[in-house]
Amino acid sequence: MCNTHRRRFIGQIGVAGLLLTPLAASLAGCASEHWPEGMKPIAWDRDACVRCNMRIADHRFAAQLRGGPKDTTFKFDDVGCLVFWLEEQRARFPWMDDAATRMWVAAWESPSAGEAIWLDPRQARYIAKRSPMRYDLAASAAAAADAPSLSY
Repeated sequence: MCNTHRRRFIGQIGVAGLLLTPLAASLAGCASEHWPEGMKPIAWDRDACVRCNMRIADHRFAAQLRGGPKDTTFKFDDVGCLVFWLEEQRARFPWMDDAATRMWVAAWESPSAGEAIWLDPRQARYIAKRSPMRYDLAASAAAAADAPSLSY
């Protein structure tokens, strides 16, 4: 009356699940993306820009600001959104001018989201490239020869 093969199979599935759980957990911890110290990860295509509310999808134009007494993080889909938001919100967040406030912009040369190169926007060079919100600014570690260089 009792099907022992079925019981054995169900037991093996349970054991296999217990054995594979630590493997899955360890692989989940091996993220391929590298973030600078202090930067919060950007969930590509899920996080929204604080200024325009557009999803952050293009890794070549992303930016982030972090600081203040509550260690607040603001994420941007375009370098232009960061620049204009800084000007618009300076009175509301006076801590933005503190030396402890951290900012990052993605380098145009970044090969992929997982290998994004993050720069300090105060030290980056800016080149004219078509950007998501059409501010047409891109940060660069070294200015491209074919594009006009802009200063910050």
